[in-house]
Amino acid sequence: MKNIQMVDLKGQYQNIKEQIDTAVIKTIESTSFINGPIVKEFSKSLEKYLGVKHVIPCANGTDALQIALMALSLKPGDEVICPSFTYVATAEVISLLGLTPVMTDVDPDTFNITADIIRPHITSKTKAIVPVHLYGQSSDMEGIMDLAKEFGLYVIEDNAQAIGAKYTFSDGTVKNTGTIGHIGTTSFFPSKNLGCYGDGGAIFTNDDQLAKNLKMIANHGQEVKYYHKVTGCNSRLDSIQAAILSIKLNYLDSYSSSRNKMAENYDENFSDIQELSIPKRQQNSTHVFHQYTLKIVPELRNALIKFLNDNEIPVMIYYPVPLYKQEAFSNYVNSDFKIPNVEQLCKTVFSLPIHTEIENSNQEFIINKVKEFFNKI
Repeated sequence: MKNIQMVDLKGQYQNIKEQIDTAVIKTIESTSFINGPIVKEFSKSLEKYLGVKHVIPCANGTDALQIALMALSLKPGDEVICPSFTYVATAEVISLLGLTPVMTDVDPDTFNITADIIRPHITSKTKAIVPVHLYGQSSDMEGIMDLAKEFGLYVIEDNAQAIGAKYTFSDGTVKNTGTIGHIGTTSFFPSKNLGCYGDGGAIFTNDDQLAKNLKMIANHGQEVKYYHKVTGCNSRLDSIQAAILSIKLNYLDSYSSSRNKMAENYDENFSDIQELSIPKRQQNSTHVFHQYTLKIVPELRNALIKFLNDNEIPVMIYYPVPLYKQEAFSNYVNSDFKIPNVEQLCKTVFSLPIHTEIENSNQEFIINKVKEFFNKI
């Protein structure tokens, strides 16, 4: 049995080593390290894969969110609605730009925001919604887009954890997550389902004017070199990372398939354990299982994690603290502010290893140890 990891990046690399090494060496030999031809090639390949008109590569997923908001010409004090159960970057960029993050509850089973949750938070100051497709499946995008249309709001999809997932509308239309809202964003952080070997991110849109603005902002606010129309930033995906991603994009669907098989195996073995709740799948979304996240009765979580750690099984909690309880966002809420579902999720969720290189024997070991814990209580 191999050492169990949350993500086995070395094992994944070894399986595609020859292709990766060839692509990286070719890029180095070209000496086109910044905005080389491979960056455009990767962008076109990702556009084709996602079925979206424009992919704008950038330096990381946080930059992608920031640039997306900057392209909307929002003003200080404008409100942007986002879930409070997510990684900090979602709300961080809102605050950084002088906007007001309005942090909401989430559905307790899918972990994502819905139109019904968002609606009561809309005010005259609301300008945008940032749904997060948490753990690998889509938020309620049809409802959210209908709501945005009703109130004239922008929608920026945070697709950092769900690239490759597909959402089906009530009329049968199928779209990739990240291509439904006005703008979509993603991260190519190494542990992501489509990850590079450093930092990277991308922005998606079907709107030609927004694409023009996004490209300009990501390039110091310039369309023509040395002529700066707006205040922008310097956010680029370097050529070596683009070369790596070009190879890995060919494997993304097979990676998702492998993760789903692992998830189904976990489901089958854990569904009868009363103290656990296996991940709920949304009927109108596929799942790419960036994380396999269960819920456990809160009084048992620490004990289970310690037991698994003692048996050299890693466990993660995504996320232990609601965003509104983070000191960085304390000025946006009252000290006694609480959101019931999020409060409970932060006490009950935990994630088990799930990745493409895990051996069957390793997963069976994890499953057996989880069962052993519950058999003892």
